[in-house]
Amino acid sequence: MSNNEKAENKGFLAWVERVGNKIPHPFILFLWLIVIVAVLSFVLNLLNVSAINPTTSEEVAVKNLLSGEGINHALTSMVRNFTGFAPLGLILTMTLGLGLAEEVGFMSSLMRKTMLGAPTRVVTFVIALIGICGNIASDAAIVIIPPLAAMIFMSLGRNPIAGIAIGYAATTGGFSANLLPAGTDALLQGITNEASAIVGAPEIPLMANWYIMIVSTFILAFVISIMSERYLEPKLGKYTGNKQIKAQELTPEENAGLRASGIATLIYVVLLVIALVPKNSFLRHPETGEILTGSPFMSGIIPILLILFLVSSIPYAIKLGKIKSSADIPKLMTKATNTMSGFIVLAFIIGQFISYFNWTNLGQVLAIGGSNVLSDIGFTGPGLFIGYILLCAFVNLFIGSGSAKWALLAPIFVPMFALLNYHPAWTQFLYRMGDSSTNIISPLFTYFPIILAYMNEYDEEAGVGTLLSLMIPYSAVILIAWIILGFIWYFTGWPLGPGGFIFM
Repeated sequence: MSNNEKAENKGFLAWVERVGNKIPHPFILFLWLIVIVAVLSFVLNLLNVSAINPTTSEEVAVKNLLSGEGINHALTSMVRNFTGFAPLGLILTMTLGLGLAEEVGFMSSLMRKTMLGAPTRVVTFVIALIGICGNIASDAAIVIIPPLAAMIFMSLGRNPIAGIAIGYAATTGGFSANLLPAGTDALLQGITNEASAIVGAPEIPLMANWYIMIVSTFILAFVISIMSERYLEPKLGKYTGNKQIKAQELTPEENAGLRASGIATLIYVVLLVIALVPKNSFLRHPETGEILTGSPFMSGIIPILLILFLVSSIPYAIKLGKIKSSADIPKLMTKATNTMSGFIVLAFIIGQFISYFNWTNLGQVLAIGGSNVLSDIGFTGPGLFIGYILLCAFVNLFIGSGSAKWALLAPIFVPMFALLNYHPAWTQFLYRMGDSSTNIISPLFTYFPIILAYMNEYDEEAGVGTLLSLMIPYSAVILIAWIILGFIWYFTGWPLGPGGFIFM
């Protein structure tokens, strides 16, 4: 870090960086949490701590993980805790399709095609919209969209640093929103359902937050656009640097690949729609005929999306010569899954933590005690929601891993909110608000230094403080806009998505 960057990185943000750097790797963090659960279960069991479950009127006592029974459970369930960790299979399955699309360059070409072809009048909104939806390609969008947005802005005579800021705010501040179900939905759903089981709360489907996330996508894109055009660009002024980079146009081969992909995707979607049309379709609910609630279509949405990405990316790759034989497909998919090794290791320890936390009944006792306290003091509704969102936003400054954060918070707050009659889908959505909105102002976020490097291409003097000063207003307006939208949803009582509600 340069002296200039050090000078700018003072006060609260410097404190965030210092404290965050002292937090151990998520694997070690959860290892320590298991130790804490074991010791806490021993002490509370010794003190005969228990609680009355208000839904069953049964007494729930804390069980000792360090007892013979507890150690036997830890040993005999270890493999099952890992292989049965719900998000593991969901995320790996999504990665097979998305990873292949990313490996062959399909996602990059699709985003470039969309952004470069956007009308000048709406280019800011389109960049923000594509950036938010870019999380369908996981973290790839964070690397691709900000520099591409800078090039587009420069080609239009606008400040390229504003393009970087918009791209970064959209891809990270709006990371949880999307028009389609993404890997984030699969990851959160699995952990939410495991936490719901602590108090017997209902499980949620993959698309439990889908309706509100669709609306969120457009609301956040609009807010980011307004912030950029009305505040950021006037503040930055005209770009006076010497750096000149031209946006890379798609090659004829890439355009041909996208056309082939579009045709294949259209055929797949049409066949899917035809299969869904009959009232007695095998993809509909066998009794009610519903499509979005309790149907095989919704239960199988992950495989359906996997096939969609394969159908879209394979014709593209064939056209560009990246797939020359059928043997190339599993090779590319294998390469794509290599990036998931870190998540697999983390899934092992998180699976153990959740299992031990649940077995000791600490989750139930904490949830019952917490919900009773909140009910007694009348701290429910909007005040509770805002406090919870701000807590999630604060924790996000220090722990970058989305799976680690939710695995830490879900076993406490999902049961606690459920006992207050709030649906797990609502608790999950509130978490998503806080988790996404402060990504862009965390100096510990993995891609923070990469975005800073992009900025330095246009302004060598830009430092950590420069980037943070640009991102803090975005973080604030994203969080405020999302909270307002959430309250509108809360007071109207609209469903959050298929099988996702505010109250149980």
